[in-house]
Amino acid sequence: MTTEATATPTTTTVVEVRSVVVAFGGLLALKGIDLDVVRGERLVILGPNGAGKTTLFNVIAGDVVPTRGSVTIQDTDCTTLPSRRRPSLGVARTYQKARSFPGLTVAENLELAVSGRRGRHLSMVRTAADETARERAAEAATTVWLDDEFDTMVADLSHGQKRQLEVGMAVATDPDIMLLDEPASGLSRGERERLIELLGDLAGHSTLLLIEHDMDVAFSVADRIVVMADGEAIAEGTPDEIGDNSLVNDIYLGRGGGA
Repeated sequence: MTTEATATPTTTTVVEVRSVVVAFGGLLALKGIDLDVVRGERLVILGPNGAGKTTLFNVIAGDVVPTRGSVTIQDTDCTTLPSRRRPSLGVARTYQKARSFPGLTVAENLELAVSGRRGRHLSMVRTAADETARERAAEAATTVWLDDEFDTMVADLSHGQKRQLEVGMAVATDPDIMLLDEPASGLSRGERERLIELLGDLAGHSTLLLIEHDMDVAFSVADRIVVMADGEAIAEGTPDEIGDNSLVNDIYLGRGGGA
């Protein structure tokens, strides 16, 4: 149980979702979701395919405007603001499908992420700002264990290393809040274990909000888990509490013979 002493540093809400409904035609993808994310925590939104977790993530990231409800990030109402406004609020996002450029090096991808966060345009003439961006890129590469691959073409990286780079491109922007979209997608067991260790190392760097369907990753990384099913949040708690929750076992884990 969280004590009052340990709860004090993590009481600032940085993401607030209120009564969010998303309708795609006649389909209700989200049915009135409420969610609070507090500064410094690692929150995982867990659920099977079709649960609505990606839609919720897209609402928070600004890729989907909710039909009803509101989204507030760092005290700014973001309900109708486009995704391009999120970086100015200290938000960085990864996607389930890689958004890196395979024809560029790790260094160049990370530098582009830094330059994009600072609103700079590409130029043939290198400036002091470019040198600063390269230094920040090198720091990010070290953070995600790609310093030995700094000058390697992305096309030559393993799948696991490409996922590390995706996280690195978010880290490079020095965000307050990182939105990670199924970072373990397609990884082998060894790569998942490496990712879990990496995400653990990021603790304290920024607030982490992940969507996952991989139980091992969710339970290993999360401080708190929200489980979704059929567009609704059905349970919330620590990994231990979620593991012991009979409703989660019935609906998500398929135990108990529930329909």
